[in-house]
Amino acid sequence: MALSQRYRRLAPLAILGAAGIALAGCGAPGAPSGGGEETGGDGGTVTIYGTIVDSEAELMQESWADWADENNIEIKYEGSQDFETQLGTRAQGGNPPDIAIFPQPGLFADFATRDFLKPAPADVEKNANEYWTEDWVNYGTVDGTFYGAPLMANVKGWIWYSPAKFAEWGVEVPKTLDDMKTLTDTIQAATGTPAWCAGFESGTATGWPGTDWIEDYVLRQAGPEVYDQWVTNEVKFTDAPIKEAFDSVGEILLNPANVNAGFGDVRSINSTAFGDVAPKVADGSCALTHQASFLSGFFPDGTNIAEDGDVWAFMLPGESADDSAVTGAGEIVGAFSDSEATQKVLAYLSSPEWANSRVSLGGVTSANNGLDPANAQDPILQETIKILQDPETTFRFDASDLMPGAVGAGTFWKGMVAWVNGTSTDEVLQQIETGWPAS
Repeated sequence: MALSQRYRRLAPLAILGAAGIALAGCGAPGAPSGGGEETGGDGGTVTIYGTIVDSEAELMQESWADWADENNIEIKYEGSQDFETQLGTRAQGGNPPDIAIFPQPGLFADFATRDFLKPAPADVEKNANEYWTEDWVNYGTVDGTFYGAPLMANVKGWIWYSPAKFAEWGVEVPKTLDDMKTLTDTIQAATGTPAWCAGFESGTATGWPGTDWIEDYVLRQAGPEVYDQWVTNEVKFTDAPIKEAFDSVGEILLNPANVNAGFGDVRSINSTAFGDVAPKVADGSCALTHQASFLSGFFPDGTNIAEDGDVWAFMLPGESADDSAVTGAGEIVGAFSDSEATQKVLAYLSSPEWANSRVSLGGVTSANNGLDPANAQDPILQETIKILQDPETTFRFDASDLMPGAVGAGTFWKGMVAWVNGTSTDEVLQQIETGWPAS
């Protein structure tokens, strides 16, 4: 199964070496405001540009088709794997789309600070404040101005396992990180094989699954304040909280007694495609793997994903049993046009009506509080929605997507690969830190 474009992680903010150059010095007040042409009927035509392609693009277009007909608005969607570069070129050239679906808040903020994006209309801001948590609203806010609402979302940090094997080994879902260490040792003793499998291979984006491990541990061990400071480099990779996270993850990923079940030694992590671990969990040869909710799409046909099924997942626990911090990702919707038709489309995309329409078609989740979790066809996606909607959940966006591209999609990815290959933690942390811009 091909990985959704939303999760391919194609150099998120490395666009600052491409689109960012194109934008430099442009984006002053009076920048192009997008088409918003009033053609295609009384309602007008609205163009949307994003990274979502293929079958997912078809489902997205299906999700708004009835509403668009009812409102006599023609929505023209274009998806591209070269979104980051092309959006910058089009904005500078005066031909941006009316709406863009941004896969990273950092990229969204870059366009907003250069005055390419229009502040969100009142109806969108109302929906955002009513149906989204403060954490999510903040990702659409730049320098105190609200520019856009979230769209879809996913939660990372799931630990996938076989309920039948857990019953066979007499083990239970851990409630703390210490419990998880005990679980790892118990499984290893019971089976004589490593408890974990992991895969970091993802083409030019190889290494990103490792960054997710580190992000989850930084948030759980050091807390959201340190996590936020890390994202802005106030806390550096070479500082103690980040090294602690690497050391803790290393107890699993760098220990040949714990990985890489079904694939080889520690170094095989880098040559194992991240989706290839799913069948190993399903057939019982891998007891535990760490991956986001979208791993559900990689299990063999017929796999029963349920609490009492072939595979299930629990959220990576925290230092204590009552911790409720998670990492994840999603999209933010921004507009280059303030036409009436564009504003109507923006309001619909920020509404529970659209969220329920899209989620009911399968494969995605949203953090919109007006979404009925029962509309998700996949039970792990239903659990994801409940986590996202829980007011007690502390949500933090994937750190590497918030960092400058030279780090998040550059030295951080590469550093994870070098780390698995045997480079010392201190050397890797110093190497990753060199990616931060000088100013």
